[in-house]
Amino acid sequence: MMIRPSTCLRNDYNDIADFCKTENQPVFLTKNGEGDLVVMSMEAYTYREEMLDLREKLLEAEAQRLSGAKTFSLDEVNNRMEEIINGSI
Repeated sequence: MMIRPSTCLRNDYNDIADFCKTENQPVFLTKNGEGDLVVMSMEAYTYREEMLDLREKLLEAEAQRLSGAKTFSLDEVNNRMEEIINGSI
């Protein structure tokens, strides 16, 4: 974990950007000794957002399952996918 004072963002931007991209890790910035910001690469941010979105969808699906929504076995899903691919629907 890299923690730097906020002045480093202005003075060492290229080093911070390179670290975030090569190590795929965020940099935590402080202001007056207190946590202030987190800087990360666009790739890491996009991945994080996609994982959070997937987690939200999985939680929603699990809530539906627990509330009694119809579920399908793996075989049923495979058969349905084959029907769709083969155009027999």
